[in-house]
Amino acid sequence: MSSPFTESAGIPVNDPVPVSTYHPLVLNIPERVVDLQLKVSAPATGDTLPVILMSHGNGPSNFVSSLHGYGPVVNFWAAHGFVVIQPTHLDSMTLGLREADSFETPLYWRSRVTDMHFILDHLDEIEAAVPGLSGRIDRNRIAAVGHSMGGHTVGMLCGETVTDPRDSSQAYLPDGRIKVGVMMGTPGRGADLAEYANERWPILNSTEFDKMTTPALIISGDDDWTPLFSARQDWRTDAYHLSPGSKDLLWLYGASHGFGGVSSYDANEIETPDENPERVATLRAMVWAYLRTQLDPGDTAWPDAVAALATQSKPMGHVESRP
Repeated sequence: MSSPFTESAGIPVNDPVPVSTYHPLVLNIPERVVDLQLKVSAPATGDTLPVILMSHGNGPSNFVSSLHGYGPVVNFWAAHGFVVIQPTHLDSMTLGLREADSFETPLYWRSRVTDMHFILDHLDEIEAAVPGLSGRIDRNRIAAVGHSMGGHTVGMLCGETVTDPRDSSQAYLPDGRIKVGVMMGTPGRGADLAEYANERWPILNSTEFDKMTTPALIISGDDDWTPLFSARQDWRTDAYHLSPGSKDLLWLYGASHGFGGVSSYDANEIETPDENPERVATLRAMVWAYLRTQLDPGDTAWPDAVAALATQSKPMGHVESRP
């Protein structure tokens, strides 16, 4: 008989509570080609709740790249005390806009960031619209988490830059309301982008991290790499190595770009060739602990989690940190 899957892979976390989910919550953004749809997941109990803005990737599946994806991590974070807000960005397969006539296609790199700014501008409206949530959000404790292209979006909210193709100006779009970021499998430095990726997603060839000062956790792993994006196997760790300020790196052994299945339950080969519920359990617990301590420095969740990971008989990964 195989061992049962664990919730947090031996990383200490608080007790879970039931989760309430509300969707779609629809916001009209002037000049956005379609309304912005959100899913809000929140613990059924608790007050002064911290917030996670969750940015999906640009993946190939029909519904993962939308508010419907990332259940294995989102549900966990909500059950353990976070309000998680998930937008459907314009590059979502559900909208069919990747081939539209726009300077942003196919990634919609700028509107992704605009979506997040708009959500923060309208937190009062969002809080009031979700049954049972009114008065329970702590606006001083807000994090942004993203996977793949969502990691790029989070990076831009934290100060990462690209060159706007319309006028060659630097697009610098940080938001000070975001206190901390988590970037899973994020694109690395543009100068090291491979020709294949440059032809398809040229906006990535100007990515720089020299202004990304917001604290952030960067997550990568042994197999989170393909020569189609870069010849460098550590390319997706550039946000850790090349940005100023406090940063942490979670390296997961054997992890591919899907990190065992963060984007969907029973992830298939398209989403993650390394499907591994225990890897997902490790990642989500480590992210939870990192955010707890970053948003409340008196909370020892992060050092406790790092110690627990390091002392496991077969660790799933390791952590590097720099002030």
